[in-house]
Amino acid sequence: MENLCRVFFPLEKITVVSKPCGGGTFVYTGVRDTGTGISVTAYVEKDGAKKWRSKALTYDEAADGRETQRSMSVLLFSVLTQMCGFTPKWGILTGVRPVKLYGGIMAKAGKAGAKKYFEEKLLVSKEKTELAADVFENERGILALQTPDSFSLYIGIPFCPTRCAYCSFVSSSVDKTFKLIPAYVELLCSEIKRTGEVAEKLCLKLLSVYVGGGTPTVLTAGQLGQVLDAVRSSFDMSYCMEVTVEAGRPDTVTEEKLYAMKSRGVGRISINPQTMSDDVLTAIGRRHTAAQTVSAFRLARGCGFGNINMDIIAGLPRDDEEGFKHTVDVITDMSPESITVHTLALKRAARLAQEKSGASAAGTQDAGSMIMYADSVLPEKGYIPYYLYRQSRMAGNLENTGWCKPGFENLYNVFIMEEQQTILACGCGAGTKLKDPCSEKLERIFNFKYPYEYINRFNEIIGRKDLVIDFYGKSQQELQGV
Repeated sequence: MENLCRVFFPLEKITVVSKPCGGGTFVYTGVRDTGTGISVTAYVEKDGAKKWRSKALTYDEAADGRETQRSMSVLLFSVLTQMCGFTPKWGILTGVRPVKLYGGIMAKAGKAGAKKYFEEKLLVSKEKTELAADVFENERGILALQTPDSFSLYIGIPFCPTRCAYCSFVSSSVDKTFKLIPAYVELLCSEIKRTGEVAEKLCLKLLSVYVGGGTPTVLTAGQLGQVLDAVRSSFDMSYCMEVTVEAGRPDTVTEEKLYAMKSRGVGRISINPQTMSDDVLTAIGRRHTAAQTVSAFRLARGCGFGNINMDIIAGLPRDDEEGFKHTVDVITDMSPESITVHTLALKRAARLAQEKSGASAAGTQDAGSMIMYADSVLPEKGYIPYYLYRQSRMAGNLENTGWCKPGFENLYNVFIMEEQQTILACGCGAGTKLKDPCSEKLERIFNFKYPYEYINRFNEIIGRKDLVIDFYGKSQQELQGV
């Protein structure tokens, strides 16, 4: 219920209390035994107005806690849509992975049953239900590539030229942490080597590599080559189907860096404009221009990159519907192999969320129309939706969708979203996600968040690699019934 409230009040501090308190907006949800069944109630006070709804459940219905929660969510959703004046298109869903949920329901109820459940029980709009269904169908071939002994590798470079106003990721401005980069790269290569030894010991097959951040291309060409060489020397690359590097900031892309990546097997890069408006770029704290985005894209094409992704964001400050449409039109005319359409998410750690103007400047009311435009234009230009995820405090409670030309799906994005494969992670802030090959069990191992922690406590990070071996050892014992 707290997460559902956050959909309607994304920038408000939500406090859980045991009795009413004065001022602000008050939301009550409760379950009461009536003697003949269970009564579920949702009640909201906002700006002097009061609304509530109740529903009676039989004891048998209430025995399933998930059904009680769903019923309560539906009641609260109904009241909040009336009080707040808008109806979120994802209904009562607040989770990160709606496509994974859709797939689970479809496995039991079939395609028609899954769509019906989404629309009637979860109150998801028809357009978002169809989007989830399309993504699920487009993911199936990628997920079929996995085997119980396959995995992907993530490498984190937690440095950026500047910190974007909407960003809440743990990353450090190069201006402040430049002196840490050489030591960080050396230790990162050592962690990559140790991770390779673990993968070899467990006879795991590497399917995809993703170098993210931060902005990996803040590294010099030599440092990028050093990291990529460590990957190639530490892992058996014979099963690897893709290597991606985030070259996200166009102002960090140089010919020397592009050739350093290309010569080491990098087949896919991202050049991320976020917007093609210079005014909006200034508002979000990015130092490059729209013209530099075009130049970086053309340079990458000239260096032989035939698989380029470009990210754009709906709902940025100082942007509007016409500006976003211009961005979509310019980017689609450039014809990258994939376009990832994000919706602005204002986490509390982001500068925009901490500024008084953050909520109004973020253009949240226009975000829905912006996303609708992208969703209508991209299929016409030959793109298909192949992965999707959501975040808390997203404008309009919308979604991030990866679109690509058929055949250019990024495997890593699907693997990480659907949680059907182990992801071994190296670097500051990276999180290893271990998937039991014999069950749905997941375990996570996190590295330290900040570069100075990573450097100063590196031995602890190396020691945690043994936990990967322990996890697979336990899985093998369970498989054998030991």
